[in-house]
Amino acid sequence: MTNLELVLNMLAEATTTEISKEKNPKNFTESKIIAAEGGRIAGNTRKEIEAKTGKKIVSSLNAKTSLKTQIASQKTKKNKSNRNL
Repeated sequence: MTNLELVLNMLAEATTTEISKEKNPKNFTESKIIAAEGGRIAGNTRKEIEAKTGKKIVSSLNAKTSLKTQIASQKTKKNKSNRNL
């Protein structure tokens, strides 16, 4: 999962929460509609970013794999800089 994927996920959740606070849904059906609205907003944001950058945001990486990759990359950079000392 990329940083942008995480941010868009947070955007969907935060947007849904704010809409829910304002509309105060009374049942599951109303909550489901609000959740779809929050997801739609994040989805539109994703599409706009992809259109501007020309790159897909959604990746096949999951958060655990991505974190391991980032840590390994940082260790490699650190080892290379230590060798240059």
